[in-house]
Amino acid sequence: MDIFSNPPFPVLGNLSPLYRISLLLVSTLLLAKILSTLFFRGAHKKVPPTVRTLPLIGGVRKFMNGPINMIREEYPRLGSVFTVHVFNRRITFLLGPEESGHFFKAPESEMSQQEVYQYNVPTFGPGVVFDVDYSVRMEQFRFFTESLRVSSLKNYVEQMVFEAENFFSKWGDEGEVDLKSELEHLIILTASRCLLGREVRDQLFQDVSDLFHDLDNGMLPISVLFPYLPIPAHRRRDKARKELANIFSKIIQNRRGSGRSEPDMLQVFIDSKYRATGRSLSDEEITGLLIAALFAGQHTSSITSTWTGAYLMKYKQYLEPVLDEQRDIMRRHGNKLDYDVLGEMEVLYRAIKEALRLHPPLILLLRYNHKDFPVKTREGAEYVVPKGNVVATSPAFANRLPYIYRDPDTYDPERFAPGREEDKAAGAFSYISFGGGRHGCLGEPFAYLQIKTIWSHLFRNYELELISPFPDIDWDAMVVGVKGKVMVKYKKRSLDV
Repeated sequence: MDIFSNPPFPVLGNLSPLYRISLLLVSTLLLAKILSTLFFRGAHKKVPPTVRTLPLIGGVRKFMNGPINMIREEYPRLGSVFTVHVFNRRITFLLGPEESGHFFKAPESEMSQQEVYQYNVPTFGPGVVFDVDYSVRMEQFRFFTESLRVSSLKNYVEQMVFEAENFFSKWGDEGEVDLKSELEHLIILTASRCLLGREVRDQLFQDVSDLFHDLDNGMLPISVLFPYLPIPAHRRRDKARKELANIFSKIIQNRRGSGRSEPDMLQVFIDSKYRATGRSLSDEEITGLLIAALFAGQHTSSITSTWTGAYLMKYKQYLEPVLDEQRDIMRRHGNKLDYDVLGEMEVLYRAIKEALRLHPPLILLLRYNHKDFPVKTREGAEYVVPKGNVVATSPAFANRLPYIYRDPDTYDPERFAPGREEDKAAGAFSYISFGGGRHGCLGEPFAYLQIKTIWSHLFRNYELELISPFPDIDWDAMVVGVKGKVMVKYKKRSLDV
């Protein structure tokens, strides 16, 4: 059969005009569907809902006015997964343990830190942390891990106890102090002793402290978007970073030349080598890693120490169990404070953990998404987060979700006690004050030891009374802490055993 002269199906010429038009329309739609399937497979995927914003500048005003305010406003309307446009960036929020699993567990090739934390590079310096590729960064994190082993932490506790006893000996028998200011000063002293080394603590503390202050003040909200903007704060930051490098270079060279070994993080960095090449760290790398360590430890410890004290002084029903625990430990160990003794303080641990739940210093955690990934909300909605989005989660918001924490805005350390354990109610990421997953905070044990040491000493030796109003949260700070003064009246006494 000649199919060209005698087609097996009717040709268009033999059909009515209306039928021909209908057939052409159906054919066109079918072809469009086939092409869409072949070439635009991802086009049908449902992306997260978007915050309504003005064009061009997007949600920059909402975001810069306070991301937590924006989250609280949009969560009831859009749910636990949504996107906001900030300039040319799309930021997708994942606001719950069910939604944020991929955020915490995905490999670096899919969910990375480097792109979103570039604003740290002028502060930490070149060649460290977020200025190097992933393999080098993991080696540098290994150096941090080695400096925070149990054997090192035991040495650090001795130094923390020494610094606390020396610092509070200057208080006298009674008086009034700004607790926030006092704890900030003490913690930078202990951090200097444990991390930066004896040379800094004994000889150069004031110089380094002043330079670190300029460095700290050079990290502003505007720095996240424009880290090299030529403003006065950034110029002071860059000058301080250069002077710190000069100071540490001399200390490192003297330490290496003397052959002397010290029980501090500086020594660990001097002794460490990259596995891939066998190379020792340069002076510049050591300086950058020490600055990063001080940034990570000083803020978290001072802020959380202040909140812990403020809450326990306000809510006496939770202070009494803490004091009872101190009495019990003192009956068994005397006045001794070391790594093992601090490890027995479960009631104090819960009090600190609850302060940190309510007031995590880092209110946003960020990643850059390299690959489309699906996310399903607790309510069952399903979305695909596109490649190229910045992905964020918020400890400050997630730690107060009412379906995880009973009366979430209330200070209640016993929510972590055996039998309740609300921090495990919705899985591994129910409590994220220290992050979680692949990028959990390496300094968490150090922070708890430092805060336990300080408050153990204070509770054993002083009666304390909060005499100023309970403090507000300083949402304007880069690392969110305590706003204003926290005035405390103290009177020296020995805790009865």
